Amino acid sequence: MTDVDTDSNAKAYSVSELAFALKRTLEDAYGFVRLRAELSKVTFHSNGHVYLTLKDERAAIDGVVWKGSVRALSVRPEQGLEVIVTGKITTYPAGSRYQIVIETMEAAGVGALLAQLERLKTKLQAEGLFEPSAKRPLPAMPAVVGVITSPTGAVIRDILHRIRDRWPCRVIVWPVVVQGETAAAQVGNAIARFNALEPGGPVPRPDIIIVARGGGSVEDLWAFNDETLARTVFAGTIPLISAVGHETDTTLIDFVSDRRAPTPTAAAEMATPVLAELRAGIADLSARLHRGGGRAVEDRRGRVENAGRALGRVPDLVEMAAQRFNLAASRLGAGLSRNVAAHHTALVQVSSRLSPGLLLRPQEVRADRLGRLAIRLRPAMDRGLERAGERLTSLGKLYASVNPDAPLKRGFARVERLDGSLVRQGGSLASGEGVRLVFADQTREATIDGTPTSAPPAPRPARPTRGPVVPPAQGDLF
Repeated sequence: MTDVDTDSNAKAYSVSELAFALKRTLEDAYGFVRLRAELSKVTFHSNGHVYLTLKDERAAIDGVVWKGSVRALSVRPEQGLEVIVTGKITTYPAGSRYQIVIETMEAAGVGALLAQLERLKTKLQAEGLFEPSAKRPLPAMPAVVGVITSPTGAVIRDILHRIRDRWPCRVIVWPVVVQGETAAAQVGNAIARFNALEPGGPVPRPDIIIVARGGGSVEDLWAFNDETLARTVFAGTIPLISAVGHETDTTLIDFVSDRRAPTPTAAAEMATPVLAELRAGIADLSARLHRGGGRAVEDRRGRVENAGRALGRVPDLVEMAAQRFNLAASRLGAGLSRNVAAHHTALVQVSSRLSPGLLLRPQEVRADRLGRLAIRLRPAMDRGLERAGERLTSLGKLYASVNPDAPLKRGFARVERLDGSLVRQGGSLASGEGVRLVFADQTREATIDGTPTSAPPAPRPARPTRGPVVPPAQGDLF
């Protein structure tokens, strides 16, 4: 048995030192790696980073795309997508795991792009973005056409030339890039900005929009397969025609748009009518209208003539009525004469039974009755008048006896307060109080002075002797 020498000159590393040393070694040795693999376990974190796994049939490696690099990716990471990525190999010291930090990512061939496109098409179709009922009808005669395309190249020239030949309208071009990483965002922004324009504003709102681009490879047209761009097209309210690529090229925007055109020139033809054709159509319709109106007039004229043949001659219809009128007119004079004679005879018969005596007899009877009534009523009337006179005389005497102004003529005076109330007792007057003395001819004012004294007892009136009763004079009431 041999002894093991525990002494050694090797340095003892800490775990952290070894982990970071391995990290530096890997980053130095594999600072740039180009890797082809299939994506799995793709996770978009809330902080903006993307975590995923790259694998093939025998191995797998974790990967991460930092937030700042996500927008620069040419394809969107999806489960099962075959890609080619570039980046550097590094380690995660806390877990002793190595991973690749991805800087660029592209699809590994056309087949991978098409597979990704099919998955996206299936997703959007399930959401109803491709439904025919969601397609908006194109305007028949647009006044403003909006074109979203590159400002340089043959596409915009072909569209403008075709619209100019067909239909006089205003064309607003929104310049964008139609290829590359920013193409989808610029095209989507242009569509949204066109839809946000208010009718009647300083910039006219288009009646229809054309999104156009020339032909190219699948990679060149990939910007028009963007999911966000497809949703922006679906959310718009202005009808949109997609004219991306040649007739054999198909992009996602073609399925969402309201109409797909095989070429940009065909899109201009779909968006605008032909003015000359409209004028010819109007002229043809006008001619057909005149011909139809003429035929209708001729048809009604023939119907009137046919109806007229079934009617009798106007003189024949009037002649019988004229004869009946003349016969009636000839009989009218004799009839009126006979009517007058009959009424005259009836009047004579009635008047023969009338005589002045018939009218005078009732008058005499009524006059006799009136005379007898007058004789019977005269004594009663005389007695009534006599009694009324006696009552009137009694009322006159009574009025004279109660007239308060009568004693004033015999030297008496009436004492009143200044407010018009009558003074009935001297004790009710205070010293210095003003009073009014009413005489027969005038009224004077006075002031009560001195203290009140008791009035002397009134002398007992002499007992009258018996004799004829004389009514008291008017002054005895006071």
